[in-house]
Amino acid sequence: MADTSRQRLVKTLNHEDPGKVVVDLGSSLVTGISAVALSRLRDALGLEKRLVKVYEPMQVLGLVEDDVLEALGVDVVGISTPYTCYGNKNENWIPWQVRGVDVLVGEGFETTMDEEGNTYVYPQGDRSVPPSAKMPADGYYFDNIVRQGDISHENLNGREDFKNDFACMTDAVVESIRERTEYYYNHTGYGINIGNFMCGPGDAAAIPGAGQKETKGIRSMEEWLVAHYTEPEYVHDVYDYLVEEALKSYAKLKEALGDMPQVIQVSGTDFGTQRTEFISPDMYREFYKPYHVKVNKWIHENTNWKVMYHTCGSIVNLLDDLAEAGIDILNPVQCSAEGMDPHMLKEKYGDKFVFWGGGVDTQKTLPFGTPDEVYDEVAERLKIFAPGGGFVFNSIHNIQAPTPTENILAMFEAVKDYNKDK
Repeated sequence: MADTSRQRLVKTLNHEDPGKVVVDLGSSLVTGISAVALSRLRDALGLEKRLVKVYEPMQVLGLVEDDVLEALGVDVVGISTPYTCYGNKNENWIPWQVRGVDVLVGEGFETTMDEEGNTYVYPQGDRSVPPSAKMPADGYYFDNIVRQGDISHENLNGREDFKNDFACMTDAVVESIRERTEYYYNHTGYGINIGNFMCGPGDAAAIPGAGQKETKGIRSMEEWLVAHYTEPEYVHDVYDYLVEEALKSYAKLKEALGDMPQVIQVSGTDFGTQRTEFISPDMYREFYKPYHVKVNKWIHENTNWKVMYHTCGSIVNLLDDLAEAGIDILNPVQCSAEGMDPHMLKEKYGDKFVFWGGGVDTQKTLPFGTPDEVYDEVAERLKIFAPGGGFVFNSIHNIQAPTPTENILAMFEAVKDYNKDK
């Protein structure tokens, strides 16, 4: 009897040969697909005509439903909270439009458009407060609007400033996660990835507080990076609070979910640019590694879950520290960044990390190449990363809105062909 997707995921996570390569599309906020691209993909696959649900509006990510998973041979599902990053709930879906494409959004997702065609979204659907994000007229996703007040030293209080941003999840949210996790665990053979609701210390998507009606403290990402030098105690206070509350949430999730999930995404903090790291290894060891160690240790000692960290860019000089910190899974494996050679990554770190991503370049090849070029790059990456397990196929970060549908199909065709002989 052939292994289920979940069984193959477990083998992959344990660096065992799973036979067929495990495939992901949409199990996390960084392995998904734009709702615009997903709408076209559904049509190309000949699936039932229905509007795509935008479950993560900042990046305008589409919910990859079960019929798409089945059609493309996807092996992993993701479990999210019922709330978006803007504080509205993904329920009672209502029509919306992005770049001329009709989609659905959760009730309470409130937007306005100015005379230039820029779209603004309001935290918790409250138009009485300033908007917290803006989508340019020619854009495909929202950029956070910094709503920062007085940040003089005497007015900074890390725990108070971020008390609502990083508070422990409520029992109602945990119950919602439990219901969906239990459904997929008991009724399907999919692998299960939770953690679409967690953010690690320094996550640029979280610092501005896009879901809060009022934002206290340092909220500009530029100011936040500078604060590592000018206000180090403040940064540590915020991270101490974040991790304390996160561990409370993990304890609730462990009690509710037990061993049903295989993966939990813990952090989405980017440490790399195209050419180098944002911070030095010494600064990583001072401001981030202790928190990563604490979180990963708790998860490893109390659950069977593997921890997944997302960090874009060139992170070559941090890889040894990330491994020592107890990170199991590395995403998105940006092979186009300086020094992130796939051969080197597999040879030197293939026994330390599960590479979740790296399957095709979403900056150049997938959106701008030909279907043949996409197919060839995917085939090459599979030959490098797949042998011996420790690899989950996914593109390098989310599939963007303008990506040609024929290129997306070529990507999955290459994976299908690779798996034929397995």
